[in-house]
Amino acid sequence: MRFHLVTLFPEFFDSPLSAGLMGKAREAGIVDFETVNPRDFAQNKHHHVDDRPYGGGPGMVMQADPLARALRSIENPGRILLLTPRGRPLSQALARELAAEGGDLTLICGRYEGLDERIMELFPVEPVSVGDFVLTGGESGALCLLEAVGRLLPGFMGKEESGTEESFSAGLLEYPHYTRPEVFEGLPVPEVLLSGDHARIEAWRREQSLATTLRHRPELLSGAPLTRADAEFLRERPRPGLGRCLYLGLCHHPVKNRAGETITVSLTNLDVHDMSRVSRSYDLGGAYVLTPLEDQRRLARTLLGHWTEGPGGAANPDRAEALGLTTVLGSIAEAVEDVAERAGKQPFVVVTSARFERCGPPLAGPGEVRERLAQGPVLLLFGTGSGLAPEALETADARLAPIRFLGGYNHLPVRAALGITVDRLLGDAY
Repeated sequence: MRFHLVTLFPEFFDSPLSAGLMGKAREAGIVDFETVNPRDFAQNKHHHVDDRPYGGGPGMVMQADPLARALRSIENPGRILLLTPRGRPLSQALARELAAEGGDLTLICGRYEGLDERIMELFPVEPVSVGDFVLTGGESGALCLLEAVGRLLPGFMGKEESGTEESFSAGLLEYPHYTRPEVFEGLPVPEVLLSGDHARIEAWRREQSLATTLRHRPELLSGAPLTRADAEFLRERPRPGLGRCLYLGLCHHPVKNRAGETITVSLTNLDVHDMSRVSRSYDLGGAYVLTPLEDQRRLARTLLGHWTEGPGGAANPDRAEALGLTTVLGSIAEAVEDVAERAGKQPFVVVTSARFERCGPPLAGPGEVRERLAQGPVLLLFGTGSGLAPEALETADARLAPIRFLGGYNHLPVRAALGITVDRLLGDAY
């Protein structure tokens, strides 16, 4: 496979591409590399390849002309990838795809603030990112891609299984490895690896891979090909348990009607049931039905009592367990106070809405909310009616973006929005 590296610093690749397995693969003709320097194609006296950005702003931008000339000098460029933070993630699946295609592959290593966008329009450039962080140039990212793709080429690895068994190959992180001596500073090699029983060893490695993924990258599990045995094993493993710090609030006041007026709405049986069942399914800290109307609070307590203390609970213990998590209070302020008393710490309050509101707190993504859950309690508020009124939004510390903000129809029932939001925050691993 032939790689064309478009870079202002060809010397960056001299040592990495000559060392280890990459160097051996290069000597064996499995991989081949060509560096193309845009500076060699600059038409100005000093061979400048950058200039100030139109519209102002910091830094410099790689000029289109020398980069276009450099790309056109490559006789068979193959697919053209640009290493950039704004690209699709470099994954094992992408590495397999590129290795399977073989042939030629061109990598553009950006520098400065980026390259002139017209390059993206003139050439079939595919942006690729090696992570959510910023580097001084694309060369380091290009090395990651070269290694990921090269090692999957036939003959690159000494043992073909080495290229397929390792981290991410099956959607999971790799199991731990051991070698001689059998005991090192009092720590022995696991007995199963010394048993010679290959079936037991394979089962142990699978379990260790599952446990490692759950511990370090739990978000990968939702895309991994898991078996029933895998699920049963994971269910017994300790998890972050972030749900225990999450509390739900179903607000019936202050909410809006369709005209945007602040009103109070009546509670519904289904909303209370479904919020309670979501709370139990995701092991949440608790849930609140919030209404200032005494008759509505009395109705809610009667409903809950039927299932937790009355005949409903005797007939359906699972429903009783779920509804036992729900408390009826008069306001958001009372819920905040109750969470603080339970958790011993003031909760971080997050609101939801079906639209981008003009007022209220700053937006927060699911990742930020999970970080808050790792630090302490979070109270997540949902509005009935036509959503939370401005006075409710303004009491919060953050708000989540609407669930379907790109769609033209965004009218989910509150109980559906509640379930979707909790799943996006916690999934099955957090």
